[in-house]
Amino acid sequence: MRRKQAEIATDPVAFEAFYRRHVDAITRFLARRVEDPHTVADLVAEVFVAVLDSAHTYRESRGSEIAWLYGVARNTLSAERRRAFRESRLADRVSGRRLLDSDDVARLEERIDAESRARRAFEAIAGLPEGERAVLELVAIDQLTVTEAAQALGIRQGTARVRLHRARRVLRDVPLVMEGTTG
Repeated sequence: MRRKQAEIATDPVAFEAFYRRHVDAITRFLARRVEDPHTVADLVAEVFVAVLDSAHTYRESRGSEIAWLYGVARNTLSAERRRAFRESRLADRVSGRRLLDSDDVARLEERIDAESRARRAFEAIAGLPEGERAVLELVAIDQLTVTEAAQALGIRQGTARVRLHRARRVLRDVPLVMEGTTG
């Protein structure tokens, strides 16, 4: 699979198949975490550009393709948040963005609305330490296995299980959050 994964960086057909296989999952992942449709569109594009740059780093032995891709998406989102934090003027944030037509905005707004329940769940878990919150998000909201979540976060599976257990204990009375965390 490593050879196949590396092909997406040089073979347009392989990249297109990879993109089509995962674009909806990555769009959902980002729409759960970001409310602005322009930012979601930009981040989806950035994730797949990052995939082209880092396809050679994928190791099938360390986890699934989607877990690796969620790791790339988390890193891309983190980089965007750091960049946005440093920016002081709105004009700087808007420059360089491709203008979305009304259909693009409508589609992204629908996706953002569809993910509003998940954003409310994120608000409920905001008080957790970052490590516990990250594992819980990937398992409960993004539906990764604990093993895949560990891979996406670059931690050991045992560490991910401990963090998930701690998060479950704190949030045991929040049903929306606890759905899907039995992994």
